[in-house]
Amino acid sequence: MPNPETAPVMSPQALRGVRVLELGQLIAGPFAAKTLGDFGADVIKIEPPDGDPLRTWRLLREGTSVWWEVQSRNKRSVCLDLRTPEGQDVVRRLAAEADVLIENFKPGTMEGWGLGWEALHDLNPRLIMLRLSGYGQTGPYAHKPGFGILGEAMGGLRHLTGEPGRVPVRTGVSIGDSIAALHGVIGVLLALYHRDARGGQGQMIDVALYESVFNLMESLLPEYDAFGVVRERAGSALPGIAPSNAYRCADGGYVLIGGNGDSIFKRLMHAIGRPDLADDPALARNDGRACRSTELDATIEAWTLQRPIDEVIRVLDAAQVPVGKIYTAADIAHDPQYLAREMVVPITDRHGHPLKVPGIVPKLSDTPGALRHAAPHLGEHTADVLQAPSWPERD
Repeated sequence: MPNPETAPVMSPQALRGVRVLELGQLIAGPFAAKTLGDFGADVIKIEPPDGDPLRTWRLLREGTSVWWEVQSRNKRSVCLDLRTPEGQDVVRRLAAEADVLIENFKPGTMEGWGLGWEALHDLNPRLIMLRLSGYGQTGPYAHKPGFGILGEAMGGLRHLTGEPGRVPVRTGVSIGDSIAALHGVIGVLLALYHRDARGGQGQMIDVALYESVFNLMESLLPEYDAFGVVRERAGSALPGIAPSNAYRCADGGYVLIGGNGDSIFKRLMHAIGRPDLADDPALARNDGRACRSTELDATIEAWTLQRPIDEVIRVLDAAQVPVGKIYTAADIAHDPQYLAREMVVPITDRHGHPLKVPGIVPKLSDTPGALRHAAPHLGEHTADVLQAPSWPERD
């Protein structure tokens, strides 16, 4: 694939000309801005003089996190001290011409700087303000600091994650922040449509981390309300839906098999040499299989334990049964499906190092996203942005 530093963008991008001012740090706000930037928005990232802390999170190369190279691509970096009147004045000047402002500070922080919703809306009635926080801008918890782990816990996800009877565990990534960011992006797109297609004004979008996580909790609440059932941790199984689990193989690894569709179940049982179970009327529907999920899991694993992962996948692929291994980063980096869909993208960072980063999601046929430029050095664009005009001319 051509280097995004030199490759031209061949198609117009969906958000080309949209001006985004990012005031957040770390994950939720910057992830939302990154997503908008991937589809053509001009993102100016405001950083404190010592930089976004994400610059030094996890593994570093030449003093900069490789995570930074993902989270801050397609952005311009401007250093400002928002605690000073001078920094606040610059934000007002930029916000006066912006389409979207993103912040993920503790509620009340922006108001303390004279940059709250009412002040900015009076300054620019067309401005859309995305506010991401742990508990939202209102309610008895609004004043509390909230990180992703707390949003995941309060939203119900942490209680469901892990093995039965063991301590609840995190998912391995900061998923609460990212889920909130994606809800924020949805809100921004809705607000842009209302403003530009319906003749409306800008509006404030209030996204709470815990609510974003809770929004993905399926039937968690109605099951409790209707039956008094508190869903619990179930490890790799899918309670009430069978068979669907992780199964050990002869070479020590695991495969995931989803045999819970009625016709899929029949194909799975024939593939593993159990036509008797395929034809058992008691197992024809999910409710019957769910009652015998332990038996079915044991039957399937007795078969997988006799075969290496690759053979299990080959046999079940041939039978059109959903099956797959558990991918590591090494698997992802070399997988032909990832490569064919340009989800592993080679770039060159600002230090001149080659680096593979995740591609762009979703795939748009006419106005696709693009990696236009690598993540910036700290304050790389301060001088350019502070010289009027700060934003490029609109199309």
